[in-house]
Amino acid sequence: MRVLALVAVSILSAGILAADPASWVDPFIGTDGHGHTYPGATLPFGMVQLSPDTRLEGWDGCSGYHFTDDVVYGFSHTHLSGTGVSDYGDILLMPATEIPRLEERPTSGLATRFDKASEDAEPGYYAVELDGGIGVELTASERAGFHRYRFPTGQPAYVLVDLAHRDATIEAALRIVGDREIEGFRRSAGWARDQIVHFVARFSRPFSGPALHTDGGAVEEITGTQVAAILSFDPTAELRVKVGISAVDVDGARANLDAEIPDWDFDAVRASARERWNQALGRIVVEGGSDEQRTIFNTALYHSLVVPNVYSDVDGRYLGLDRRVHRAEGRRHYTVFSLWDTFRATHPLYTLIERQRTKEFIETFLAHYQQGGRLPVWELAANETDTMIGYHSVSVIADAYLKGIRNFDAELALEAMIDSAGRDHFGLEAYRSQGFVGAEDDAESVSKTLEYAYDDFCIAQMAGALGKSQIEAEFQRRSQSWRHLLDPATGFMRPRRNQRWLVPFDPRRVDNHYTEANAWQYSLYVPHDLRGLADALGGDAAFVERLDALFEADPETLGRDQLDITGLIGQYAHGNEPSHHMAWLYHYAGRPDRSAERVREILSTLYTPAPDGLAGNEDCGQMSSWYVFAALGLYPVCPCSPDYVLVPPIFASATLSFEDGRHFTLRTSGAGPYVRSATLNGEPLTRSYLRHDEIIAGGELVLNLSSEPEPGWGTAPADRPLTSAAGERVLAAPYAVADSDVFRDRLTVELAAPDPGVRLQVSVDGGPSAVYEAPLALDRSATLRFWAERGRLRSPEVEASFRRLERDWRITLAHSPSPMYDAGGPLALIDGLRGDGSWRTGGWHGYRYTDFEATVDLGRRQPIQRAGASFLQDVRSWIWMPSSVVIEVSDDGKTFRPVTRIAAGVADDEEGLIRRDLIADFDASVADFDAVEGRYVRILARNYGIIPDWHPGRGDGAWIFVDEILIE
Repeated sequence: MRVLALVAVSILSAGILAADPASWVDPFIGTDGHGHTYPGATLPFGMVQLSPDTRLEGWDGCSGYHFTDDVVYGFSHTHLSGTGVSDYGDILLMPATEIPRLEERPTSGLATRFDKASEDAEPGYYAVELDGGIGVELTASERAGFHRYRFPTGQPAYVLVDLAHRDATIEAALRIVGDREIEGFRRSAGWARDQIVHFVARFSRPFSGPALHTDGGAVEEITGTQVAAILSFDPTAELRVKVGISAVDVDGARANLDAEIPDWDFDAVRASARERWNQALGRIVVEGGSDEQRTIFNTALYHSLVVPNVYSDVDGRYLGLDRRVHRAEGRRHYTVFSLWDTFRATHPLYTLIERQRTKEFIETFLAHYQQGGRLPVWELAANETDTMIGYHSVSVIADAYLKGIRNFDAELALEAMIDSAGRDHFGLEAYRSQGFVGAEDDAESVSKTLEYAYDDFCIAQMAGALGKSQIEAEFQRRSQSWRHLLDPATGFMRPRRNQRWLVPFDPRRVDNHYTEANAWQYSLYVPHDLRGLADALGGDAAFVERLDALFEADPETLGRDQLDITGLIGQYAHGNEPSHHMAWLYHYAGRPDRSAERVREILSTLYTPAPDGLAGNEDCGQMSSWYVFAALGLYPVCPCSPDYVLVPPIFASATLSFEDGRHFTLRTSGAGPYVRSATLNGEPLTRSYLRHDEIIAGGELVLNLSSEPEPGWGTAPADRPLTSAAGERVLAAPYAVADSDVFRDRLTVELAAPDPGVRLQVSVDGGPSAVYEAPLALDRSATLRFWAERGRLRSPEVEASFRRLERDWRITLAHSPSPMYDAGGPLALIDGLRGDGSWRTGGWHGYRYTDFEATVDLGRRQPIQRAGASFLQDVRSWIWMPSSVVIEVSDDGKTFRPVTRIAAGVADDEEGLIRRDLIADFDASVADFDAVEGRYVRILARNYGIIPDWHPGRGDGAWIFVDEILIE
């Protein structure tokens, strides 16, 4: 009877899952910890995200909600899912039984406690009970939100409408247009520097008395930057509010509302939202597994389908990046493209289950190119934020095209892709000229080089598919740029400055040479040329050893405290995207059993059905899409390749339903964590991967499982997935070995090449080139230009400059700079070379929690006419000008006498990158300067100190950045 009962429960669960997959979704997953999701009401890819706002600021307030909070400020209509930067929270409404004090916003005037136990959420619906007995329910259509408030009997009813919530308001307006309708707009500056939302709110009951109450009385219209008002209603048991929004105009918001919620049936809208979600979630139906696994899976699929968001109105109009209104004919236009995250798994998931929508995403990209001048990088509300790196629109476009989604302008798409790769920003100019981004060329140079190389592979694939062989060959060559940063001695991808490997080096160090990661977490990012990478590391066995070392390394990181590096297994960081493909890489060395072990460990330890059930930011679907694929036993290691690697799924059966009516089912037989054998549509499958066309054509894959690894399945070279750069093998750029870039008397410079069997050519100061045969002994400043040759192959030419110091000055520092910002050592402060405006490239000294104090020994006592140093301010990066600079001189280096004090003359809230030479001209600023002589000059720059309350980093310590010490 017990067995029969369990079988009955299992069958019942499977039936419910197939008929009502939304019942297995828990929107609270990811709302705790660092998941940054929200629990409110939205539709698949909906324009409206109607959700409670419980947190106004801070990194864990990016979505506006955190599960640990028990105070709510209201319910706004736009929210971001899982991002690492805050924005949205537009058009906030809040019911109350007492008139809030508007002048106290955003403190106690809006804050209301709520009963955590009363919170309820499901796809398309959220409910909570506020202190004082007000019940709140929320649901949504695609472009409109629907509120239902239940007030205590006999109590007054008020609704606060707040257009100044969260982001800084540029301008706003709120006006009465009837006895139960208001309209307005809010234009704000946050992550999106110029975002606008128009709205129309319609109430189920008329206003009582004067309509808009403000601290200044009752009015019919309010404009300005601090727009908020209270609407009054006669005592009522229930009040419903419908709110339509639009980025175009109020007419668009009204049309959206009228089209999508024409009547007042809240329950019908909620049921419709549930049905929309069941249709979307029903694209993948799983059977078997535990209740927890089904909840995690369906919630992951839900989060994968929340973003991007519809941005066009029901009539097709939308706001373009050129700030003009356009019309999307026969399609929807979208916003919120977190492409650095989602190109990896989320968009590939869409090529299976959201193919029509993928076409619309790409057409949105092309509209961005035509209206804004380039493809999106991280677009938000018709603003290009340029957050993160790469040009990953090209991955999404090429992957879709290669997977048969072709009903868009492919020629225009290739033009736009080439445009993205041909720009002169973010290190691209150096990348094209020398094959890689150097540390002095731009910040995050290693990560940019690796991701540019992958994107170039995607462009090559697209060009090849369109028959553009010359373009294909060029970008295939560029796709091998990763070779220039692979240090043969350590096997890690390392930054190069002045053609020298940057030292000191520790692969655990998190710094500005990698994007939210370190060398462990980026050195395996060559998804398009894994054969080349494995060979460069020593072959398959060495590749497996490197992967094992990654997962078994000490998990401690060094350097910068990077909040995104979470979910650590060794130095594998599942909480951030650069690691997401790594557990699957054993396949490429013939060890699918090792991939299965690693993937199963991640699935079972880093995802739970709890509010803190994500190991890191949801990142607009990527964290969840990884789980969806992994739970199915599939993963697209390299988008723009047709292959999905295979491991045992966690479900007995999963069926993918496609838009053309076909179905693909994955089944397991037997038990165990390894694949013993497989059949595809009844035929034996010895490969450890599937191809996209095999899945999308429909059919059935059966994996026969085993408790022990099967050496005969997926291990032979012919049965492994393969990515390999096409075309001629690129020779890696040679590098220089020297103690420093600057020297006093003599410097020995050795040249070396990563590739064996090459001949090096070198030119000194533009002279004729010669074969390099022995280290160069420099006794003067020199610029070397050198390259490697093997047969007819030739590496990129690279250039390194070494500078002899003409002045025999010595420098000592009272405090050591941050290891991340030491500019190569103290001599960088007196070498006569000025750092550029980008402090991230490493040409500046950075100090935190301390002052800057340097003493320069001029070698002899002499008159001093001017002294000072160069500083910068970038308050968005926690860097301030010094509060003061004191210049002192000494004859013996022990007893110093103050000469002058210099003020920065820059407001501490002045934004942007500000650079100042803070120098004292003694003849002009101090009387009797003829007597100012000395051998030693001490420069003391006082740190700004504790960051003020108005800044997001309040209470933390400020940075002080200094470059060249200037003495005459």
